[in-house]
Amino acid sequence: MNDLAERQTRYLRDELPVRLGNLASTLAHIGSYAKDGKNPQAVSRLLGESRFFIEWTAADADVEVAAELVEMQVRLSWWYHHWQEAQTQPTQITQITEQVRAWSDRVLDLSGLLDS
Repeated sequence: MNDLAERQTRYLRDELPVRLGNLASTLAHIGSYAKDGKNPQAVSRLLGESRFFIEWTAADADVEVAAELVEMQVRLSWWYHHWQEAQTQPTQITQITEQVRAWSDRVLDLSGLLDS
C-alpha cells in the first residue's frame, strides 16, 4: 500500500466530527504558515493534504456540508497549483490567510466538537 492509501485508511478510521476537526486544524496551520512565511513548502504540503481530507470527508457528510467542503476544495486546489506565484505576493498571502482561518472556524463549527 502506498503512503497516500495508508494515510487515507488511518484518516477514515475516525468518525466524521473528528475528521472535520482534523481538517479545521490543517486549515488553521495553512494560515499560520502562510502568514509566517518561513516555511512555504509546508504551506504547499498542507494545501495538498487538505484537498485529500476534504475528498475523504465530503462523501460521508450531509449534502449541504459536502457542498461547502467541495467549494473549499476548489479554492484550495487553485492555491495549491499557484502557490509558487502566490507566496511572493503579500495581498495573496493575506487573502489565503484570512480565508483559511475563516474556513477553519466554519469547519470546526460544522464538526460539532465544540458543542457541549
